Amino acid sequence: MAIPLAQLTQMPPAQFVEVGEGVALATYSWGELDAPAVVIVHGFASSTRDTWVLTGWARMLEREGYRVLGIDLRGHGKSEKPHDADGYTVRSLASDVEAVLDTFLVDETFYIGYSLGARVGWQITQDLGERIPRAVLGGVPDGIPLERLDIDQVHQYAAEGIPVTDPVTQNYIALAERVPGNDLYALLALAEGMRDSRSIDPDPSMAPQQPVLFATGSEDGVIDGSRRLAEAAAQGTFFTIPGRHHFNAPGSRDFRHAALEFLRG
Repeated sequence: MAIPLAQLTQMPPAQFVEVGEGVALATYSWGELDAPAVVIVHGFASSTRDTWVLTGWARMLEREGYRVLGIDLRGHGKSEKPHDADGYTVRSLASDVEAVLDTFLVDETFYIGYSLGARVGWQITQDLGERIPRAVLGGVPDGIPLERLDIDQVHQYAAEGIPVTDPVTQNYIALAERVPGNDLYALLALAEGMRDSRSIDPDPSMAPQQPVLFATGSEDGVIDGSRRLAEAAAQGTFFTIPGRHHFNAPGSRDFRHAALEFLRG
């Protein structure tokens, strides 16, 4: 008998962890506490539910026997949404993830991140080293994070309702408005904070050393940059997600299966 959709997409109760300067992050857990752990981190203007639950990832990983730990990054989902750009650097977001792992006494975990979550994952794999034995980084571009977003146009849109004309920025606005509860000013602070972060460059001396699967949609404009990062990583491999662009790649069954096979090692 088919399982009802509402049951497949049901969220566990959020557990809040205080990080950094007192920001409460919403976290979600699936699976047995003593099972191998996987932490899943979503993309820009998304959430654990939007990126990982509605697309079947959380259920797949739990059925595979993992303890799954989802995190709504600050500014997203049910987490607090401060408007101070200083709290949204890549280093700050990576420290938030580390604080969650420490709170739940997770000594070792696989990491799966998409887009913004993958950018944070690039930092996490270096900061935590052997604590992250394998990672999946989906849709991660090289260069400066969110560089293509026209921040001035977003400010004008948020404050005065002036239409956004830049096509890339229009896509980001549509993404932000698609997810209920998003705070445009918090996402603006995130974009500004990320601009102050170090560029992510395909430099082998600054790349992850552990096995990393890079996966990007065949129709995604960042695919060439993702390939360069995979080539720079000491044990990087690259998977092209067929027929997908940046905003629908997490829903790909091919992506899910490739990630699962990679985690199995």
